[in-house]
Amino acid sequence: MAQVRLSGVSKRWASEPAVDSVSFTAEAGTLVVLLGPSGCGKSTTLRLIAGLEAADEGTIEIAGRDVTNAPPARRGTAMVFQSYALFPHLSVAENIVFGLKVRRVPRAERAARLKRAAEVLGLERLLDRKPAQLSGGQQQRVALGRAIVAQTPVCLMDEPLSNLDAQLRGDMRREIRALQRRLGITMLYVTHDQVEAMTMADRVILMRAGRIEQNGAPAELYERPQSVFAARFIGAPPMNVFAANALAASPELAVGAPAGRDPATLIVGVRPESLRLAATGLPAKVAAAEYLGADTQVETRLGADTVMVRMPGRCAAAPGDTVHLTWAPAEAHWFDASSQRRVG
Repeated sequence: MAQVRLSGVSKRWASEPAVDSVSFTAEAGTLVVLLGPSGCGKSTTLRLIAGLEAADEGTIEIAGRDVTNAPPARRGTAMVFQSYALFPHLSVAENIVFGLKVRRVPRAERAARLKRAAEVLGLERLLDRKPAQLSGGQQQRVALGRAIVAQTPVCLMDEPLSNLDAQLRGDMRREIRALQRRLGITMLYVTHDQVEAMTMADRVILMRAGRIEQNGAPAELYERPQSVFAARFIGAPPMNVFAANALAASPELAVGAPAGRDPATLIVGVRPESLRLAATGLPAKVAAAEYLGADTQVETRLGADTVMVRMPGRCAAAPGDTVHLTWAPAEAHWFDASSQRRVG
């Protein structure tokens, strides 16, 4: 197992920073997810760790060794790409051991590593097939097999499930997580999908515009987001945020607000599942209601703001109805309106 540490790492394209002074540590044997929207720098960060891009500033350490200027082959990492990067003319077995063959690993050792990877991934019956004869999930397993046989202590994965349908993504999330735990490898996993981050990660690094917005356990990002961006990015539907001035009509809902702060300087955030429809509270108008079986998502308008309510079962309210929104004060999140950072 190997720890991965980045200290003040930056990468610029012309004058634009793609990664801006990023520092974090992925502890040995953990699965760390780099999460964020397109263009936030997460894939560039992964490529910097792999050595596929050169850092302009900062240091990268793997297993306590400075690899900032080391070539990819000497970093002790394996990488799984979004496109799988399989050779169409080679069989599954040949694809898996291709890297070992290039590195002149003895034939007997190649066969032993191939056998183990095929057993772990359930590929024993597919070794003679070509990639075109495989499903998307099977192709993903082959790409994973190529990483496993490399026997590196660090595995880097760049949005490996984005080409799969929803059902396969769910299956592969569980398989990858189980595999990482079984092998005890350090895994850095890039995705824009918050579900993958929340269900797989030991730690989530949320990125925005090349910088780290928040670094913590999945539960921490959900329960105590440190910014409006983090609050809105994690959660489905995302957290409702609106000006604290809107609570003037229901001051009991502002009980937990930071003491001594002018409401005009505050933003309040409330998760949709924390909101309730009640006889009293903030008046809002129903815009739509979507019944999803186990629960209903109710879209309401609070002045100019859209506020989503997630409630169990069916909702009797219809579009155009006026409802009242309320929540427990402890379930509110408070942010500074100027910096949009958490203040309570």
